[in-house]
Amino acid sequence: MSATLGIRHEDKYLMECRTPLTPYHVKKLIEKYGLEIIVEKSDKRVFLDQEYKEAGAKVENNLKNSQVIFGVKEIPEQKFENNKTYIFFSHVIKGQPYNMPMLKRMMEMNCNLIDYERIVDEQNRRLIFFGKFAGLAGMINSIWSLGERLKKYGYDTPFLKIKQSYKYNSLDEAKREIAKVGQQIAEEGLPGELCPLTIGFTGYGNVSVGAQEIASFLPIKEILPEELLKLRERKNIPNNVLYKVIFKEEHLSARNDGSSFDLQDYYKNPDKYHSVFEKYIPHLTVLMNCMYWDERYPRIVTKDYLQKLFEKGRPKLTVIGDITCDPDGSVEITHKGTPIEDPVFVYNPSTRKPKPGFDGEGMLVMAVDILPSELPRDSSIAFADALMDFVKPIADANFSESFDNIKLPHPIKKALILLNGKLTPEYKYIESYLK
Repeated sequence: MSATLGIRHEDKYLMECRTPLTPYHVKKLIEKYGLEIIVEKSDKRVFLDQEYKEAGAKVENNLKNSQVIFGVKEIPEQKFENNKTYIFFSHVIKGQPYNMPMLKRMMEMNCNLIDYERIVDEQNRRLIFFGKFAGLAGMINSIWSLGERLKKYGYDTPFLKIKQSYKYNSLDEAKREIAKVGQQIAEEGLPGELCPLTIGFTGYGNVSVGAQEIASFLPIKEILPEELLKLRERKNIPNNVLYKVIFKEEHLSARNDGSSFDLQDYYKNPDKYHSVFEKYIPHLTVLMNCMYWDERYPRIVTKDYLQKLFEKGRPKLTVIGDITCDPDGSVEITHKGTPIEDPVFVYNPSTRKPKPGFDGEGMLVMAVDILPSELPRDSSIAFADALMDFVKPIADANFSESFDNIKLPHPIKKALILLNGKLTPEYKYIESYLK
């Protein structure tokens, strides 16, 4: 008999209103498999409680009667219950210190943990993700931020017509609005002092793909990183074209010994490499940071570098859209992720302190860490589409079995971090972070 499934009310962030399964998907699961699904009451979820009731689910004040619980973001420690299975983005696989107490609590309560981030195929490609929507929302927010920041500098540009992502009713509406802005730029141009206006994208995965999709609604031309360095030297640069540059690993880092860049060696031995990205920074107007990063790899923007850059005067670089959003990470000045209701800050390289909002001397950073929730309906539908085929096998699994014997699809088993409160073989390394 299948376990009773539960869908959480998201409570980590005030404006987190996504859901892992929409009413449409719940109805399909109930009709096809006869699953029992309980939805925790929520007054902010993008889909109404009534919609879930009409889909055939029960809507209750809590999930006491659910054995398998689906969520999106991290769960408060006091909300875990003994011997239950939880599926959510746990953010523990890098040993993130802020989530180690949560993981310890789950271990104490003999919980099972499946992390969406680790549901991957044989080529280690993620199968269930919000990443593209982080890119989509992040690019919308960054163009909006660019308009607002340029206004502080005295420039009235078409970018001012763009709103923060969550203020659009749908992704399609946002795209239409940006396309109109793109048409206006193509016809009327931008102030010459801002040209060439350049947007750099680090990474080429789902996040970067989403960000570039939004940028494509502007009159944009792609150039190579090498061309970016010489762009200013061109004569008669048009004011109605924007330029985009995609930076891959070989543009970000170089070997310490001066030998040729080797991607596989870079992944295996990142300590043998150093950042070379700084040579590109003075040539960018907007930097969209869309890449994976952990502390083994070189940073691409450091506090020391920005201090030197600003000592020469206000740089061309106006906005950093840090979608990666690692605190003190690849963009060192991102001290923390920002909430949707307070999405940007200005980092002062001289005082090394951030100030919320668009005002102040320094570098503007957009670092919302729940970007897909700014497009909650679209992102939830796409996420649930990818999750659907795994729901029934998870509901049917006997989590009292040993790791070797438990019957789960291979991608789900690979994402099983805790089984009965113990780290599974692939995640034993996390023990060192728990001490």
